[in-house]
Amino acid sequence: MTVKTSTLQNIFRILLALFMVYAGISHLSFNRIDFQAQVPDWVPLSKDLVVILSGIVEIVLGLGLALWKNKRIEFGGALAIFFVLIFPGNISQYIEGRDAFGALDSDRARLIRLFFQPVLIAWALWSSGAWKSYQLKKNKANSTH
Repeated sequence: MTVKTSTLQNIFRILLALFMVYAGISHLSFNRIDFQAQVPDWVPLSKDLVVILSGIVEIVLGLGLALWKNKRIEFGGALAIFFVLIFPGNISQYIEGRDAFGALDSDRARLIRLFFQPVLIAWALWSSGAWKSYQLKKNKANSTH
């Protein structure tokens, strides 16, 4: 099933893709230590490994979202799931009071940041057409029953 996206959605999809590639590169280089503050202590891997792996995932998802147009819905859905999966790290950073990135240096700043995760999830689903695709499939399934 082909889902058309608007020019605005495509612009926002590319912006999100560029943001993800940039974030992924920063995981592997200049923000590597800061991202370790988000890895909860209960994760059974080294914090550095988690940051490296998540950076690679971000780069792959960003490139896929930008360049693999016929799979943009799948990449948008995968990115939304990724944002859900990393959310416990953001919560952990808030609960543990771990500073990072210069700007996340207070409980208030870390709390405000938590409210942006649903925005990122919605952005990935909307800009890729994944939400519309899901709705169309759901409506189709309901009409055949």
